[in-house]
Amino acid sequence: MISRRLCLVAALVVALVAGLTAAPASAAETETAVARGGRLYDNWYKELKTTRPDSTHPSYPAAGKSPKNSWRCNACHGWDYSGDKATGVKGIAGAKGKPEAQIVAVLRDKTHAYTPELISDKDANDLAMFVSKGQVDMGKFVDAAGKPKGNAAKGEVYYNSLCGVCHGPDGKKVSTGMALGQAAEYPAAVAHKALNGQPAEAMPMLRAFDHQVTADIIAYAQSLPK
Repeated sequence: MISRRLCLVAALVVALVAGLTAAPASAAETETAVARGGRLYDNWYKELKTTRPDSTHPSYPAAGKSPKNSWRCNACHGWDYSGDKATGVKGIAGAKGKPEAQIVAVLRDKTHAYTPELISDKDANDLAMFVSKGQVDMGKFVDAAGKPKGNAAKGEVYYNSLCGVCHGPDGKKVSTGMALGQAAEYPAAVAHKALNGQPAEAMPMLRAFDHQVTADIIAYAQSLPK
């Protein structure tokens, strides 16, 4: 009888330990997929290392200023996910928390036209996970004037620890993109890239950190040379 009870207790302990160890792995996998979805939102054809569609997106507004980028989600829905007031395109905030399958269906519809030939089911699901679970309220980190709500002094420490190795002390070491001092003039875009990584680049994603770290880094980056 005692032996049987010991076996039951042992089985319960194993089950609890398995549950505890499985949860972080699942959470980590979710964060990875969400961040990848954020990179797809940024520039899916660069992330997938494929070619940009030749035609302008069929739903891109005539008043849009960048038809070349019309297939990128941010071109219509914005870096802060609030849409484009100039063209009247809505943001994606209304889709926050919705089931991924429902968002995938929207991506596949005639309005968005992201067919399986353009993005696979996995790509569509990762993008949907970002829309549902990965949106950040940029208003908490960027003010109405477009300035980051960050502490530049703290940001210097974070920058030197996390960013400076690749971007250099002046923010100009990466020659394939604009200097960080110039990029920081668009804090919502830089925040999105900092949180999710740069498409198709070996750039760390800061999503797992307190998002204030990102705001502090951007505040410091605005002091770097243009």
